[in-house]
Amino acid sequence: MDNWLVYALGFAAQFLFSGRMILQWILSEKSKKIITPILFWHLSLLASFLLFVYGYLRDDFAIMMGQTLTYFIYIRNLQLQGEWYRFPRFFRIFLWIFPLLIVIYGFNNDQYDAAKLFRNDAIPFWLLLLGSLGQVIFVLRFIYQWIYSERKKISSLPMGFWLLSLLGSGIIIVYAVIRKDPVLLAGHGFGLIMYIRNIYIQKNEVKV
Repeated sequence: MDNWLVYALGFAAQFLFSGRMILQWILSEKSKKIITPILFWHLSLLASFLLFVYGYLRDDFAIMMGQTLTYFIYIRNLQLQGEWYRFPRFFRIFLWIFPLLIVIYGFNNDQYDAAKLFRNDAIPFWLLLLGSLGQVIFVLRFIYQWIYSERKKISSLPMGFWLLSLLGSGIIIVYAVIRKDPVLLAGHGFGLIMYIRNIYIQKNEVKV
């Protein structure tokens, strides 16, 4: 696939990720408290789907790993909000097995091999570790959010989510600069602003 098409796919995913944050931020600013609209999770799932494909096409294990883990948490949040079962059954099954299908496809068509995931000539091993660390922290924010929401029995974004977002995003920005990845740089650079603002809103919400 042409490089510009691959980057277009990645930017489309980041546009959706940014769009969900802008929506969440605007609604939170109006309400003076953290709001998590249902559309936030719809956009998250679609963006994760696209970014996983982008990571696959760029042979970037750090991106694929991060998206695979958060992908299923987005599905769980849609379940908690009663939205998941509004999708057609065939579509739900496809979404559940999609990450596995694309990896199997790559292996069976000799487009991918296990060694290539960890030994990409374009990504030194230390840089892969740095990117993976950022992705792990970024994923932990949604694991934390998921556990918190399961306990509360409602989908919400607690303070710990924003703090982990800030830390993980900062590391990924460093990775993106060294990797010269405009998709990750644009998405996480914008995200930092949203995370800081949401921390401020939630601090004021607690004080009130």
